[in-house]
Amino acid sequence: MPRAFGVFDLDDKAASIWLEVIQAVDVEWDLPRFTRAAYLLGRLAASPTIRPFADVGGHEWDVRHYLYGRLTHQVLPVLRAEEVWQHPIVAPAFDAGLRARLLEAADRIHDYTEELAQCPIGTGHGDACPNNLLVVDDSPDFVLIDFGFWKPLPIGFDLGQLLVGDVQIGKRSSDDLRARDEACLAAYVEGLRAEGSDVPVADVARAHALHLLIFTGLSTLPMEFLDAEPTPELVRMSQERAAIARCSLDLLDATS
Repeated sequence: MPRAFGVFDLDDKAASIWLEVIQAVDVEWDLPRFTRAAYLLGRLAASPTIRPFADVGGHEWDVRHYLYGRLTHQVLPVLRAEEVWQHPIVAPAFDAGLRARLLEAADRIHDYTEELAQCPIGTGHGDACPNNLLVVDDSPDFVLIDFGFWKPLPIGFDLGQLLVGDVQIGKRSSDDLRARDEACLAAYVEGLRAEGSDVPVADVARAHALHLLIFTGLSTLPMEFLDAEPTPELVRMSQERAAIARCSLDLLDATS
């Protein structure tokens, strides 16, 4: 983690933070790099050294807040709007079968959220996408940045953005989602074990599947582009997001 040289309050809601300069290098995120990140995130989640700092921000938040906030007021109304599914950016990617599966999951969202809330808790970065895991001097390790969502989180939480973060923003194809998911889950559990955690693999897999559906799968419809011209690029982006939705639903089914 970057060293902080100073934190200065600006007003009641803002502060400036002076951090050390990190000389990040631009490298390919291949499968070994993803699995290394997953292993270290597993260690982060279970580390007894880090655990005392898990709630350093003191924010009162759990997964139910996401349900009663963004999902309830933004995502679910769009999912249930008939005209959205006919949109020329959405229709080619989200077929009738995927639509039915997403709507069925949406109908059970309260149960799924409560199940995730009851999963074992670890320390989580909260947004562990590759953009927030800086590679330094081609090291096998990483420097974490962007701690806005840092807090105690359900085990496996950080696997979601590691897996799909770059796919969501069009930086990576969805072609290897399943292979990366399997490898990263195994590496994450190995990291848990290195720190003494004995949470069963099945429980980690289930928590990961629930998180991926709730926080990403249900919101894969390209809502922010519904007023845009249906260019081939946007249609391809929608297809990649549909692949994320299918992956999240398949993982949910496989772990039920």
